[in-house]
Amino acid sequence: MTAIAATALANSTPTTGSSSSSANPGIAQNFTQFLQLLTTQLQNQNPLDPLDTNQFTQQLVQFAQVEQQLRSNDQLETLVSLQKTAQASSALDFVGKTVVISGATTHLGSSGNTVWTFSSPKPANATVSIRDASGQLAFSGNYSVSTGRQDFVWDGRGTNGQRWPAGNYTMTITAKDANGQTVAITTDVQGIVDSADVTQTPPVLSIGDLTFTLDQIKRVVRQTATDTATSALASFMDKL
Repeated sequence: MTAIAATALANSTPTTGSSSSSANPGIAQNFTQFLQLLTTQLQNQNPLDPLDTNQFTQQLVQFAQVEQQLRSNDQLETLVSLQKTAQASSALDFVGKTVVISGATTHLGSSGNTVWTFSSPKPANATVSIRDASGQLAFSGNYSVSTGRQDFVWDGRGTNGQRWPAGNYTMTITAKDANGQTVAITTDVQGIVDSADVTQTPPVLSIGDLTFTLDQIKRVVRQTATDTATSALASFMDKL
């Protein structure tokens, strides 16, 4: 995978739940209780109009089925609780990691770079435009892109070389091949997960002001020592 670095044109080449099961054994598991219910009904029935044995047995079976359904609901609640716990643990594991999610809008911090990932089905000449949240053009440049997935790294500086403030920025790419035919390019955004809100269902992760859920993560990228050093250097230069 190749990476394209964008700089100024003058300086660049184009709730847990708990089980609520009853502590008392149910009719389906307690033969003594079954006999007590049978005896009580027989004692209180009308001798001149006794309850049909089949009907009585059917009532008991229905009662047992209802109890079994209640037990199943308790078990489902337990499974849901375990799933929520697993989702919360997974969300916390992503904090501090670099992830790639679908979209064209990413967050630029007060220092360092921001990265988009895009994929082209064929070689093409592309015009890359980056706009802030209000739609104002921050950066524009022409580039030759190759086939496959590649990164576009923006240092936060506009076409005039001045650094833009922290915020959300959206990238659009228009591209054409050697024959002048339009090439469709898909974009993703890449960033470091700042936090995870496990009080929501499902848990919500954030990169700056951007929020997303676990199912939106497409890839996890391991940050190399070179990336870390570059980010630290950019932060140091911005403070000078």
